[in-house]
Amino acid sequence: MFKYQILIEYVGTNFRGWQIQKKGKTIQGLIQEKLSNLLKEKILLFGSGRTDTGVHAIEQSAHFECKNEIKRYDRFLKSMNHFLNKDGVTILKIKKRNKKFHARFSAKLRIYKYIIINRLSGPVLEKNRGWHIMNELDLVAMKKGAKKLVGTKDFSTFRASSCRAKSPIKTIKLVKIKSHKNKIEIEFRSQSFLQQQVRSMVGCLKYLGEKKWSLKKFEGVIKSKKRVLCAPPAPSEGLFLARIIY
Repeated sequence: MFKYQILIEYVGTNFRGWQIQKKGKTIQGLIQEKLSNLLKEKILLFGSGRTDTGVHAIEQSAHFECKNEIKRYDRFLKSMNHFLNKDGVTILKIKKRNKKFHARFSAKLRIYKYIIINRLSGPVLEKNRGWHIMNELDLVAMKKGAKKLVGTKDFSTFRASSCRAKSPIKTIKLVKIKSHKNKIEIEFRSQSFLQQQVRSMVGCLKYLGEKKWSLKKFEGVIKSKKRVLCAPPAPSEGLFLARIIY
């Protein structure tokens, strides 16, 4: 058996997320089907992690095994993308990997980016590619809040009720906020995240930016470990899985 890693870019708008579901179109399901057809054998695709309905990927990572060696990578990419591109999915790269490699379990760092379009007018070119917020946000307050999220903590406040993670304790390596021409980009780095953690943290940072919460209130919400005190999670269309580091 030969093992390959693929890097994937996709628009999540019309999908029920990454993971195969009983009903609805998923990215994993689509790619797995096209791989099986192309390679003429049943292929199982393993992703670095789930992305929810509507979430995008700049560079998702996945792996699969097959009986026959893929010798022409350029031909493989052209053939696969011929079938995937019309659905807003493209395979950027394919790499041969050793038997020990696993797209999910070998990952050392996951990088997510959240985009906020902070202006009065609604986006047209970037529709469904960011969270449109009309009122001007206080970036200084948001940056102060971002620093409070870094470190090893119990993130129960930001955890979806359906989250299957064994522990709510995670280590956030970095939360960085930058702004350019009404676009705010928030970058999050961690080995792993809880379900809806990033979107929930963005929702709370927005409350800081809108001055609905003080920094003290924000800290209190984190320490409470109570999901009911969390601000509404940010919508999925602003979230991008940016990169997986191995």
